[in-house]
Amino acid sequence: MPPSNTTGSLVGGGVPLSVPFDGPGDYLIFIFQIVFATSTVLVAGPVVVTILATRALRLQNRFVFMLSTSICDTLVGFSVYYLGLFDVYEGYPPRGGTYNILPSLLGVNILTFMFAQFDRYLAVCHPYVYSRFISRKLVVGVNVYCWLYNIAHLVVRNLLPPSKASQLYVSSIIVLQIIVVTKVVMTIKLYVVARVQVDREPPGAEKESKKESLRILIFVVVSFLVLWGPSFVNIIIRFGSGGGLMFRNEATNAFAIMARFNAVCTPSVYIWGSPALREALVRTVWGRVCPRCRGK
Repeated sequence: MPPSNTTGSLVGGGVPLSVPFDGPGDYLIFIFQIVFATSTVLVAGPVVVTILATRALRLQNRFVFMLSTSICDTLVGFSVYYLGLFDVYEGYPPRGGTYNILPSLLGVNILTFMFAQFDRYLAVCHPYVYSRFISRKLVVGVNVYCWLYNIAHLVVRNLLPPSKASQLYVSSIIVLQIIVVTKVVMTIKLYVVARVQVDREPPGAEKESKKESLRILIFVVVSFLVLWGPSFVNIIIRFGSGGGLMFRNEATNAFAIMARFNAVCTPSVYIWGSPALREALVRTVWGRVCPRCRGK
């Protein structure tokens, strides 16, 4: 059972705020959620706009994966304005919940990162196979599949009775374990095998592009696993042994906050690791907001 509602007063007769404002800690939590949500939207949102507005980026498969995850991260940022500021509990039974619609946004990235790893592995280690079989339409289709799978899973869970929905949730945890193990294996393989393969190639723009994409993907996946790890372990303990930690609501769930922090970390790594994206970002977004930034 979730903790009882002991949070702030009702806002307009609706869902109460996430904290009761009884002490400085409550104010810090509330302010943190606002800053966190705004930062996520302001970092991930411009990446989405930049890739959509720059044809040279949209034509590259790696940026299609970046676009999909950045759209997801932007929506996660907007979701924090509700999950973080109001008394929301998405467990069973839910309280002020969204039928797991908002928390499930994070699930899109799990599949997307895995497919992005396979994409980079084929591009670097098997370039002939990649150029012949991995088309842009296929990559777009894979990213659309990640969204549709997540939506379909969410719809089925919400339509099933609670007992059956709980069983489906446990099954999804098992699938998640398989995906996480796959991601770890692929990360190691990319770092070891692909790095050696790239070093053998002659100097040039294509070599630098492959090194850049590998560096970005490895950083993103490692940060993803680190930030998701505590939440993932806690969920397994709760469903496996009935232990684990329970939190009052989503705003005070430290593990969920860590997982959502991935929505800021991922687009930040994209910007840091890709000069092409940075240049397009300055030209498309930052240069319009701050004309002085265009010349830097």
